[in-house]
Amino acid sequence: MATRNCKLCKAPYTGRSDKIFCSAQCKADYHNRLNAATLKATFKTDKILHRNRSILLEVMGKNLHQKKVDRDFLAKKNFRFEYMTGFYKNAQGKRYHLLYDFAWMEFKTGEILVVRRKK
Repeated sequence: MATRNCKLCKAPYTGRSDKIFCSAQCKADYHNRLNAATLKATFKTDKILHRNRSILLEVMGKNLHQKKVDRDFLAKKNFRFEYMTGFYKNAQGKRYHLLYDFAWMEFKTGEILVVRRKK
């Protein structure tokens, strides 16, 4: 077996050819650091996305499946229209903005159709 150096601490070790860490502790530390860096980079965006979803949930309540509201109504609640989780085009070619389990479509009139997506 060839001796290699640990990806994290650079200590020499031997083992399987696909092994890249000298110990379970180095492997855990490496992945914990990676996750911490990801959380730090995404925290602000996630916070905005969660706030947007909370606003849509407040608008829709528990039972509504769709509702039209004025764009200004959502804007006054600090809804950030530029933050979403994706896009969807329906059969008629209309574009919906996706946000987790909700979607919205904007009309030229300034109205927004909010839709609860099916699971």
